Order: sequence, then C-alpha cells, then structure tokens
Amino acid sequence: MGSYYDIDAILTDAQKLPCTFGLDVPGLGFIDGNAGADVKKGSQVSLPLWLAGYLALKPIGPLSVVTLDLPASLSPRVLNALKADPRTVDLRALASHFYELAARSLDFFEEDEIVDVLCETFKKRAAELADHASNTHGALGEGVEFMRGLDEMERQLFRAAHDSTKSMRQWMGEMKMKG
Repeated sequence: MGSYYDIDAILTDAQKLPCTFGLDVPGLGFIDGNAGADVKKGSQVSLPLWLAGYLALKPIGPLSVVTLDLPASLSPRVLNALKADPRTVDLRALASHFYELAARSLDFFEEDEIVDVLCETFKKRAAELADHASNTHGALGEGVEFMRGLDEMERQLFRAAHDSTKSMRQWMGEMKMKG
C-alpha cells in the first residue's frame, strides 16, 4: 500500500468487494439501498475495500461481521482468460487499478493459484508493453486495443518505458553528432 496521500491507493481502497453479513445489523440498510431498514444475516452487499477489510477483521464476539468474497475481477472466468492469453484481457474494464486491487484483496485470502496467474499475467503483459513503448508505431497501430486495456500501474510503466526509450534515442543522436 502506498502512502496516506497516494491517490492510487485511495482509489484502490474505494473499489468494492462483495461481502456477506454474518449477523443482523439494525439501521444499516442504507448501504444496501434500503434506508432505515436492517441488514439481515446472510445479506450480500458490496462494500469499499477499506470498510470490508475492517469489518472482516473485527469480529463481534465469536461472530464475524462480514465474510469477504473475491471481487468479480478475480473470478474464475477472468482467471481462465488470463491463463489463455493475458494480453487480450482488458484489465482496465475489470478494475482501473487491477493489480493493486488484486494485491489488497489477496491479503484476505490464501490463493496461491491466483498469485501465480497474476505473476504470469504481469510478466507477459510487461513484455508486450515494453515492445509498444519502444515501437511507437505499434502503440498507435495494431496495439491500440492492448493499450486501452492497461490498468493504471501498467500505464505508468508504459510512460516510464516510453520516456526512457525517447531519452535514449535523443542521447544516441547527440553522441552521433559529437562522434
């Protein structure tokens, strides 16, 4: 997690996680769209990550206030698509801060398979991203769809790689003029 003032961390914490209430909570129905009503045990509600995590880790006696479920962006359907070809999955449509949400969500679950899938996804997408960053025609031509699907961390990585490539070309041009 980033610093307290990190906008990406704030936006990640605001993304919703599906939760199931483990007990009745009077007067909290507004979080489920029922102002003035109670939240009943077994109700499924999507809560911001920061709140869901807090409620999941703070039991009331022997009962957990909520149990967490994996977000839709880490569903079996998405994981199968990532295993097949991670470069074709629009991560931004799943979650603008996909990797950060996955990392924060997996703090609450022991899912080694998901971690492995995400590591492989990042490696394959990073290689494609580096190719597009060094070849501007690819990023503007056939790579447009891939570029649109980058999550925020991948966009930052692309900008850094693109700026680095641009600086290197500029430096090489200057060296040729001197030499």
